[in-house]
Amino acid sequence: MINVDGVPGKVPSVAHKNSNENQMTADAGYRFKDFELRPEQRLLKKAGVPVALPPKSFDALLYLVSKSERLVSKQELIDTLWPSTFVGDANLTNIIVNLRKVVGRDAIQTVSKYGYRLTSPVTGEPGAIGTIYEKFARAKDLTAQRSLDSMEQARGLLWICIAENPWFAPAWAWLGRCCWLLVKFKGPTSMDSDLAAVAFQRAFALDPDLAISHQFYTPFELDTGRARAAMARLRQRLAQNQSEPETLTSLVQVLRFCGLLDESLAAGKRASELDPTTVTSVPHTHFFRCDYRATLETYGGRACYYLDAAAWAALGDVKRAQVLLSERLKRVPVSGFIGTLMASLQALLAGRCATAVELMDAITPIHEPEGLILLSRHYSQMGMADKAMSMIEQAGAQAFVSSEEMLTCDPALAAVRKHKRYPALLETARVRTEEAREEWRHSPSVFRTAQLRR
Repeated sequence: MINVDGVPGKVPSVAHKNSNENQMTADAGYRFKDFELRPEQRLLKKAGVPVALPPKSFDALLYLVSKSERLVSKQELIDTLWPSTFVGDANLTNIIVNLRKVVGRDAIQTVSKYGYRLTSPVTGEPGAIGTIYEKFARAKDLTAQRSLDSMEQARGLLWICIAENPWFAPAWAWLGRCCWLLVKFKGPTSMDSDLAAVAFQRAFALDPDLAISHQFYTPFELDTGRARAAMARLRQRLAQNQSEPETLTSLVQVLRFCGLLDESLAAGKRASELDPTTVTSVPHTHFFRCDYRATLETYGGRACYYLDAAAWAALGDVKRAQVLLSERLKRVPVSGFIGTLMASLQALLAGRCATAVELMDAITPIHEPEGLILLSRHYSQMGMADKAMSMIEQAGAQAFVSSEEMLTCDPALAAVRKHKRYPALLETARVRTEEAREEWRHSPSVFRTAQLRR
């Protein structure tokens, strides 16, 4: 659960009791193909008929099904099935072979050198009967579209899911994510901020170990000025599960917020080693290191909005940046802060500085520490050093540590480096970075800073 300070803590036992009872009465199983997998009863059914599975095979199938949206590494499965015993890959291979005999050869995909993925779509999970799960799946798809309209639709569907089953923890986690994204789209006057906090609190209360709760809660912590708290929480989670890509993906962002850019990149590298399909915010880390070529090389495979255009502009290819922004703003209406950020960069690159200033002055990205840094670059490029410095200091007040690399090397911040408060800003950044680095050195031994260096 999250206490009054927003920190995950102990969960009242009644929450687990109610959750388990409700799931047993509603729908306690995962559904895929014509199978039903019931964790509480350790039972697999095919077309309603029980299927016998050895204990390790059952555990392996349960893990693959619960992680159906991503690749599971061999090491992650081995650590799950044999947590205190050294075993070779052959043991795991035998289990996968036996599972395929039961669920079908095509149901479990082998990704050479990495691991396995359940390819059969999961159509239900514990706590969600068929109709709830359909709404839940639709809400996730809508949230991924990241427009104001799609987010509001997703929020409505998630409320319906929760109304039908208040003990469905994943729906609460997704509601928290959806509400917080709405805060970013609609601004600080939105009541979705309180709803996001409550939703995350409920998700943690129902299932304190749910990976997506921790993953979605991270941006909420960062945007509300608790980067070091997020680092401590994820460090603890990493100690418990060293092979969870979601934790490493979150750490990429958290370490960047703390000014630890090399460590952020190393976390991203480790996440990709565990799951090469993992999408992280590594491009943003490269951007804040002023490595714009690396930003462009890693920014593919995602919905692109602003960052690659800003990188091309930093490299001097203004024309390409303008084309990207123009095409995107015409193709898909982008809501909220990100849309304004794109439009202001477009105006800036076109020499329409008054328009750019008007657009930026009209927004108050209180919950966007990294966005404040991006705005500062715009103001600085127009020679508005006071405004740019104010943006950077405001981000610092929200616990974002501007890296020394960015402050000293970013060509867009040339005006800031001439500001009278720049020396103090740089020294503060150095001190806060070293404080965070010292704290990070107490991370699990398998993931210490010394081992993270590229």
